[in-house]
Order: sequence, then C-alpha cells, then structure tokens
Amino acid sequence: MRAITQDAYGPPEKVMVLRDVDRPVPGEHDVLVRVHATPVSGTDWHLVRGLPYVARPITGWRRPRSRIPGYDLAGTVVEAGAAVTTLRPGDQVYGWAAGTFAEYTVVPEKQLAPIPATLTLEQAAAVPIAAFTALQAVRDGAGLLAADTGDPRPAGGPARRVLITGASGGVGTYAVQFAKAYGAHVTGMCRTSKMDLVAGLGADEVVDYTVTPLGDLGRRFDVLIDLYGNPSLAEVARVLVPGGTVAYVGGTGGRWFMGTDRWLRGMALAPLHRLRTRPVIHKDSHDDLVTITGMIESGTVRPVLDRTFPLAQAAEAIRYVTAGEVRGQAVLRCAD
Repeated sequence: MRAITQDAYGPPEKVMVLRDVDRPVPGEHDVLVRVHATPVSGTDWHLVRGLPYVARPITGWRRPRSRIPGYDLAGTVVEAGAAVTTLRPGDQVYGWAAGTFAEYTVVPEKQLAPIPATLTLEQAAAVPIAAFTALQAVRDGAGLLAADTGDPRPAGGPARRVLITGASGGVGTYAVQFAKAYGAHVTGMCRTSKMDLVAGLGADEVVDYTVTPLGDLGRRFDVLIDLYGNPSLAEVARVLVPGGTVAYVGGTGGRWFMGTDRWLRGMALAPLHRLRTRPVIHKDSHDDLVTITGMIESGTVRPVLDRTFPLAQAAEAIRYVTAGEVRGQAVLRCAD
C-alpha cells in the first residue's frame, strides 16, 4: 500500500516521503480500514517538526515513534478481527487511529463509529479530533453544558456570552456551532476574508481581529474560548467580566512549550484578576463521537471542508493549512 512515511523531524517537504509499505494486519479486536480521507491541521505541522519539545517523550525523542503521520480518518472496513462484534466489511466508518496518512490502517473497534448518513467520506474525515476538541472546550472547558446530565446549566451558573478566537479554523467552526446549540450568545474572531463563514455558522457577532484586537473589545464576555494565540492574562481580563472563564485550547509560540507555559501562569494568576482558567486537552471518546454523530444527523452541526489534496501532496496540504487561509479544514484523499 502507499503511505506517507517520516523517519526524522523537520520541514514537511523534506521529511515526508510517499512510499510503498506493507499493509497492516488487524488484531483480534481491530478492523482493517481502507482510508478514504484524513484531515490535515496545524498540529501536523508541529508534530512533523517534533514540536513542542516537551512532548517528545510521547512522540519520540530523535525521530517519530509512529512512522506514518495522521490521527483521524473516514473509510471502509475491509477486514474485521475475530472478536469484533459491531462492524463488518463494507461498513463506512470514521474515528481516530495512528498512521492515517496511508491507504490502509488498523483501528481498534471501539475507536470507530458509522459515518453520519448526511456526510460524504471526505466530509466525515473532517470531524473526529476537531469536533472532540471543540465539544469538550464548549461543554467542559466553558461549562456551557452539564457533562453528567446533558442538561443546560441553571441560571446562576456560567453565563453564556461567549467569545471564540480562531473561530474560522478546524476546531473553531465546530466550537461556534456547539456554543450556539447550547444556548450561548456567540462572538467569533477571525480575519476579514473569513467573517462570512463564521456568520454563516450562526455566530451572533463576528469581529475582524485585524481591525479590532482582543483587548479592545471591552469587558463584556462571560467566557473566552481561546483557540489561537494564548493571549496574556491582562488581555483576557480586559474582555471577561469578573468571575469569567477562559478556556485555553490552542497554543502558539516557543519550541519547548508552544504557549502552554502561559496556561500555567494564567492558572496561577487568575484569582488575582477574579477569573477562572480551564486548559482543555482533548480526550478521545467514543461516547462523544456518538454525540457528535447525532448532532450532525439532526442538522445542528456540520463540518466545514475547504480543500481536498491527494495523498502525494501531504506536505503541500500542511503548508496550505499553516499559511492561515484555510476555511474550516483541508483533507487528504488517501484511497479512491
């Protein structure tokens, strides 16, 4: 089978190579999936380069632990292990697994679900990790929905004037929709060329950050979901009401920590500003995938697919995403 392989850290165009490799064999609880499509994100750019350094005990010290990049997918089950009970060959599925920049990959049964009936395989590929992250940021980080019951928080709980930075990206486009679904008044920040997209997803207000920086918005929000940039706590304090919450999701700056050091400083200093901080690191969850599937099938949420690239152009796709022009997500088409 064909796969993008990586044997060293570095620029995508230098270290990512399309090769023929052996097709993996599923274990007892696994299925072999023919990967139709897999998304590309800014995270791929960082991981290909081995950043942040603090993550290398997990990703690999001197070279990637996983030779084939990619972490979520949509495709068709080709073969099922002996203990698999819910999936069979021919099923169209989506979910998460290591090594998805390839024509085939092996996935544990519990990491897959049938794709929503309303989506193509390419659209479905743009869902899992981005939607997990957005759902958990809105529900758990921002506290807009009681995670244990699924009921809206009562009056007196976290208020619902929500500001989302990076609202036009892969995670942001979902965050806007989830926040609206959970009853929030949503303001999205993005660049000029993407304001129509964010408005079309249901945002009540859209702010062009190139014209109005974060700190100039005024102290009127109950929640800030920061998907890009890691603003200083002083900037956050200028836009949140007393007792407000900032959910840190994205991170930029610094090879060692990629901005997560600001999370730690924010957590330590937030009480001085009468604020709460909640770092959000997505958790892979089959239950959340089922929840998201239902919201897509009901028309509450939809993926935003910008461009599709052939597998051989993986490095070009990563460059496109990191250039900042992508609207929603880009995906690789791995197998026809």
